[in-house]
Amino acid sequence: MEKTNQFHPPIEGSVLEGIAKTLGDTNNGLTGTEISKFLQEVNIPDIDPLNSKWKRLYNAFVDFQNKKQFSNNILKFINKSMAPSRFVGKYEQFEFLRAELNKRIAFIGLELSERGKFIKTQNALTITEAEQRANKLKSKLEQRNIHPTIYQYCKAELLAENYFHTVFEATKSIAETIRQRTGLKEDGAELVDKAFSIKNPLIQINDLSTETKESEHKGFANLIKGVFGMFRNTTAHSAKIIWEINESDALDILSTISLIHRRLNINE
Repeated sequence: MEKTNQFHPPIEGSVLEGIAKTLGDTNNGLTGTEISKFLQEVNIPDIDPLNSKWKRLYNAFVDFQNKKQFSNNILKFINKSMAPSRFVGKYEQFEFLRAELNKRIAFIGLELSERGKFIKTQNALTITEAEQRANKLKSKLEQRNIHPTIYQYCKAELLAENYFHTVFEATKSIAETIRQRTGLKEDGAELVDKAFSIKNPLIQINDLSTETKESEHKGFANLIKGVFGMFRNTTAHSAKIIWEINESDALDILSTISLIHRRLNINE
């Protein structure tokens, strides 16, 4: 897809509209100045400069395709506007836009890589298929029946498939849930020790009626402290480039956090 001499057929109107709405999004999309710049750079006439951003883009794209009968310059526009170098310090914005674009271009058999280049794929045939391709992590989490609290705390990170920050936000959800259940203000190990005290427990995962049940209760508290120590504290103090989390790691860590939330809520 990086060859400039390859002919690409016109993109159907509904896909073009989705691309234009994504790139022209008010909160995360291109500025008016950026639209002008990139249209000029890829030789697409800016035929409707006074319209809203997404309509301006859509009209420019449609007009170009109707006249030229190919989409090369539109794909170049996406490449230029989504160049990773433009998003240094704005990783979340880049991954949000990339995911939203991938939902649309999946219908024409393309995927925008993290390098900002196109990869050829099979055409998506349904909305579900397109969304699952664009958000593989969330799809796999749903297959594992992950506890819904996790989605509440890391929706944006999950959309972006940002494993490092997804894990960080998910681990923070444990402490916040404990504070909400107990009214405590502490954090970390101190929070867990007070919430799960054997003598005066504010949260119980069983009735503590036997030594075995007490051991289970203590083990659960230690599991939470272990998650804090290994995942939350590490991600809070390490740069992403130093502490790398791949998809498999993220899935396993989030499954553990999901288990913790289920046990926290077992007696509600």
